[in-house]
Amino acid sequence: MNYSIVDGCPSTSGDNYPLNTSSIIRGAARTYPEVEIVSRKTDGTLFRYNYGQAYKRIQQLANTLKKLGVKPGDRIGVMEWNTYRHFELYFAISGIGAVVLQMNLRLSPVDLAYVVNHSEARFIFVSDTLLPLIEAVAGELSTVKGFVVITDKDLNDIKTSLTSVQSYEALLEESPAGFEWPMINETSAYSACYTSGTTGKPKGVYYSHRCIYLHTMLIAYSFQLGLSDVIMQTVPMFHGQGWGVWLSAPLVGAKLVFPGRYTMETTDILVDLMISEKVTFNCGAPAIFMPMLNYIRTLPEKPDFTGLRMVSGATEPPLSMMRGYYDLGRAKIIHAYGATETTPVVTVNHFKPTIQGWTQEQEWKNQRKQGLPVVGLDIKIIGANGKPVPADGETVGELLVRGPWITASYHNDPRTEDCFDDEGYWKSGDAGTIGEHGYVKITDRFKDVIKSGGEWISSIDLENAIMGHKDVKEACVVGLAHPKWQERPLALVVLREGTPGTVTKEDILASIGEQFAKWQLPDDVVFVKEIPKTSVGKLDKKAVRKEFEHFFVKE
Repeated sequence: MNYSIVDGCPSTSGDNYPLNTSSIIRGAARTYPEVEIVSRKTDGTLFRYNYGQAYKRIQQLANTLKKLGVKPGDRIGVMEWNTYRHFELYFAISGIGAVVLQMNLRLSPVDLAYVVNHSEARFIFVSDTLLPLIEAVAGELSTVKGFVVITDKDLNDIKTSLTSVQSYEALLEESPAGFEWPMINETSAYSACYTSGTTGKPKGVYYSHRCIYLHTMLIAYSFQLGLSDVIMQTVPMFHGQGWGVWLSAPLVGAKLVFPGRYTMETTDILVDLMISEKVTFNCGAPAIFMPMLNYIRTLPEKPDFTGLRMVSGATEPPLSMMRGYYDLGRAKIIHAYGATETTPVVTVNHFKPTIQGWTQEQEWKNQRKQGLPVVGLDIKIIGANGKPVPADGETVGELLVRGPWITASYHNDPRTEDCFDDEGYWKSGDAGTIGEHGYVKITDRFKDVIKSGGEWISSIDLENAIMGHKDVKEACVVGLAHPKWQERPLALVVLREGTPGTVTKEDILASIGEQFAKWQLPDDVVFVKEIPKTSVGKLDKKAVRKEFEHFFVKE
């Protein structure tokens, strides 16, 4: 990395006192012991305890890990839903100096086995409901010494082909609560997450204690979280630490709600929890927030979500979704941007009151942008000439970022060299612009930009415009090979349930015609029942392009 560090006058601060995850939960147990944690169980009932009780169990778990022979630096796999036990595992594993291996349950068996072996995981903690996923690859795992089943059942009542199996709760019962937490070098890894592997094998991002501590404070600051908040952790904790939102709850003393297992088809679970637990802060992707909104629309009595903030990431939130939640007591959708490599927060979209003269419509349009770069990070958007693009909101380049919670390399991976520039900036692969007021807009992934007749078309802008149609549930736009124009856009559309089968291609194109030039509009619209998703819930455009690769060029 080509940057220098200057030594100034030595400070008298306690700089040798490391930033460790254990200090977050110790602080919560000391200062907010009575604050509640709520976790939905598999049978739909709610488990309730508080930070004081959670801390005792975390200490027991730390003693359990030591008894199992877990040492500092060991990687310990966790495959679990968003639950209070997942919460406990994060703190106990990292607190003794070991590393939480985040195991994405949506990975293919091949990639899952690769992640476990590449990380050299020693033990795996797995929910009893997810045992089949581990059983399918157990024979290929070369470093795993044993498995711990996370369950409310007696271990004798669980059928599994795994060997060297123990029970989470039984192990805790045998362990004392007192534990003396070690001081861990803050540059040591606290957790590891592997990218979803859409372009080759997954790459390992190993987050340090320092990284996650600073990121947690950033989350609390950026979203103004505090004692009066009720935070629900919707984003899966098994990837990118669930955007790190749940970690901020014990930091600020907020009530914490875990929804347990849910699917895109059962998002009513999330809405019902938000209502019953009076949630004030949530996070998720439009792929989850949209079904939630559709469910709310079916309720005879609409909830009052006054003061609710919902952080939306993964893809750009449709304007129709933001307006829909705003109508529920002015609930606010906050668009944020990041990636596995960035822990993930890079930008947050807050309106700057210093901007004068904007209409309400201009504010709505601006809220769809990824937002303002957060303090503490360096970003640049580099054009094709290798120089930063002008801040005109139009010139497109690649977004690069570096900072204390941005990865500086991949774990044991030769691909590192190609993913960073000479100044240590991580190359995001995202095409974007930056405007005069500092707002960043991601126009597409470079591989998803549609190149038609020498011009670029944003698939994201087309998708969100189509989503504005009242009968559209989901939309995906990809560029496909074309004999004349190099590429042309094709739109895949999923209609809302109950929509009459009279919606046509012409209806869709007419609904967005005023927003785009005629040459930018999709050449065709295909109505489908569902659109493929990646392991992190994003539109799997690679799969869509493969399926429709000959749509415009017939063999």
